Amino acid sequence: MQAITDLKLPHLPIDEDWFAADPIRPFDAARSQHPWLATSPIGYVVTNYTAIRELFIDDSRMHGNYEEMVELMGSTGTPWGNFQIGHILNAEGQRHKRLRDMLAPAFTPRQANRHRQLMRDVMSELLDEWAPKGAFDFEEFASWYPIKVILRMVGAPEAAIPVLRSSLEALGRSVSMDLRVLETMQRGTETCYAYCGDLIDQRQAVHQPGDDNDLLDVLIDCNADGDLSRDEMVNLLTFLLVAGYDTSKNIMTMLMYDMIQRPDIYERCATEPELCARAVEEGMRLHSVNNMMRKVTADIEHRDVLIPAGTTLLFPWAIIGQDPAVAEDPNSFNPERPNKNKHLGFGLGPHMCLGQYIARAQIAEGFHLIAQRIKRPTTTGPRGWRPFAGVWGMIGLPIEFVPA
Repeated sequence: MQAITDLKLPHLPIDEDWFAADPIRPFDAARSQHPWLATSPIGYVVTNYTAIRELFIDDSRMHGNYEEMVELMGSTGTPWGNFQIGHILNAEGQRHKRLRDMLAPAFTPRQANRHRQLMRDVMSELLDEWAPKGAFDFEEFASWYPIKVILRMVGAPEAAIPVLRSSLEALGRSVSMDLRVLETMQRGTETCYAYCGDLIDQRQAVHQPGDDNDLLDVLIDCNADGDLSRDEMVNLLTFLLVAGYDTSKNIMTMLMYDMIQRPDIYERCATEPELCARAVEEGMRLHSVNNMMRKVTADIEHRDVLIPAGTTLLFPWAIIGQDPAVAEDPNSFNPERPNKNKHLGFGLGPHMCLGQYIARAQIAEGFHLIAQRIKRPTTTGPRGWRPFAGVWGMIGLPIEFVPA
């Protein structure tokens, strides 16, 4: 058995701008040199789909490394730093179980289905405003959809959306390790915390025990029972806004780009809701946008490699579905392919995305209506790319189309 530090491994420069624009070829090249590991500026990258699934059989030997990330960003004790250290993805053990158990009843498939009409209403309103234009930036358009859905789900006023949206956009760069956006992330955290704190105060003033109209009522009841502190309430609500906004917007943008390359599939999505659902899954396989870093807390022996405690591992959920081990012709968009291997777009283990059913429903319902109202879309491609580490995605996707 060899220590991971003694291996001769390929290097993935994931911090380079060019890498974010085209990560697939470097990953394929890395796998040709070593079947499942590579180095990077922020830790070792697990490049093989099967190896990732094997490592997450026992997630207890790994922990979120948000404290280290905050320290490296020079943000210990700051609003953004406290948010990162306090949110549910950084919680472990009993605290994580307590927080997740409180939220889980609001994120079941049944609850997601309950909100489908709300999702359709929001998308119809947006299309009424945007579709007559005949051309717009799809990323900007898509950014309004999840935030409106989330706020309606918690019964929140929408007047603050413009300011809140820019703050959520900033916080979406939280795990990109980019010092250039640190100041805007700090301001964004303060704005979101203030908004969520005011929202909680307003609801508590009229809340009656047993009210179960939405997730916010559930959090308030947990707080009244002593199971959830006010700081945890504000942090959870902020986290849910950020997570629900940024990843959905990015996935929708990438999926539209995929759809434009397959106009036959896109056209059918206008009349086949089930195909829309399959397109979402295929889009998530191709590029789910999220990546995750974990700190090894106890020595791991895997495939004759010793990974010592203290090692940082990067799990590239964003593109691991394009590993040739996952599917034939893995780089092509084909919603009708037989999915023998489940995509990892929502992660694995105890921290698997809690909002996955709502995200699936929201994106599928949205595209079913988009395909009805936006005909024959074309694009010149993305204007740019977000850093690969963290939440990956396109920066701008200009489209032209025929309004229905």
